[in-house]
Amino acid sequence: MSELVRFGVSIDNSLLDKFDELIGRKGYKNRSEAIRDLIRDHMVEQEWEADAETVGTFTMVYDHHTRDLSSRLTHLQHSFTGEICSVLHVHLDHNNCLEVLVLKGKAQLLQTLADKLVSVRGVKHGKLTMTTTGEAMPAGQGDHSHGHSADGRNHHGHSHD
Repeated sequence: MSELVRFGVSIDNSLLDKFDELIGRKGYKNRSEAIRDLIRDHMVEQEWEADAETVGTFTMVYDHHTRDLSSRLTHLQHSFTGEICSVLHVHLDHNNCLEVLVLKGKAQLLQTLADKLVSVRGVKHGKLTMTTTGEAMPAGQGDHSHGHSADGRNHHGHSHD
């Protein structure tokens, strides 16, 4: 693991006050971890722009009574079997269903899939959320912790103590 480095940042006082309010609301213990997370977020966005391998979810709500919607969604999803890792389907009520697709692939291809899904008639709302695979991301330092159970399985807890 690399050594932590301290550095100074010049910042407008009113911007710093707003930043302190933000990190307080989010539950950060200190500015350092908040700044590290901002840097990581920027690095992840750069991965997407570079069309790197990424992971994400596509969440959509649709009216399952719309004619041929289920078959159109299934056909479209079968065109991206290499990128779709898993699908969760939930019946919200008599008319509406929620689907969450777990995705892995090149960022632009995942965006293409999301655009195609959201444009299908009967889909009421859809949103793509992408993140990093973690491979190109440096390990966290400081108080940022990820707990793993003693049995070696990935029961993943996340805390910013």
